[in-house]
Amino acid sequence: MFKLVSLQDTIRIPPETFGNPLEAVGHQQVREKYVGMINEELGYVIAVTDVKVSMVGKIIPGDGATYHKVSFSLLTCYPKIQEVIEGEVVEIADFGAFVRIGPVDALLHVSQLMDDFISYDEKQGVLIGKETRRKLSSGDQVRARITAVSLGKAGSSGKIGMTARQPFLGKLEWIEHKVQKIREAVEKKSSHKQEPQEKGTQHD
Repeated sequence: MFKLVSLQDTIRIPPETFGNPLEAVGHQQVREKYVGMINEELGYVIAVTDVKVSMVGKIIPGDGATYHKVSFSLLTCYPKIQEVIEGEVVEIADFGAFVRIGPVDALLHVSQLMDDFISYDEKQGVLIGKETRRKLSSGDQVRARITAVSLGKAGSSGKIGMTARQPFLGKLEWIEHKVQKIREAVEKKSSHKQEPQEKGTQHD
């Protein structure tokens, strides 16, 4: 989901920054342009690294700034469909939970949370399974699979949908409990198979 992307661009160095370290000014200009951007090809741009600004710049008539070529790397987050991720529940609503994954919140709809009838306790701010009595609240850590990604247009944070209704997905405590039950079942089955062999041998 996270990756580094190497790019090149041309940046404007404002005249009021002349005399300041070129690399520092260049880094600031690239950061202002790219960080926070949501792009269909790049995804969510989180940070800028390895900024290298060309010492040779160009002047455009009527503009007191200089323009320099720059190479840099972007740390991006691009959620992929079918990708399994972990995140923290940051908000609970009657229709589901919002899970923070990287720089964005994904929706875990109540229909995709567990195989149980789920009710919303507004006073406690939790989702509760009727039969299992499992509870999900803000601050819980969950593991889920991404099922839908829409990065949206400018000014939109996009939409990401997830499911936890698959084996070994859901709240991490639920997964650990399931794994423990499987371990116990395997150990029990293994112990039943290990019967002592007490067969003797007869000699003429």
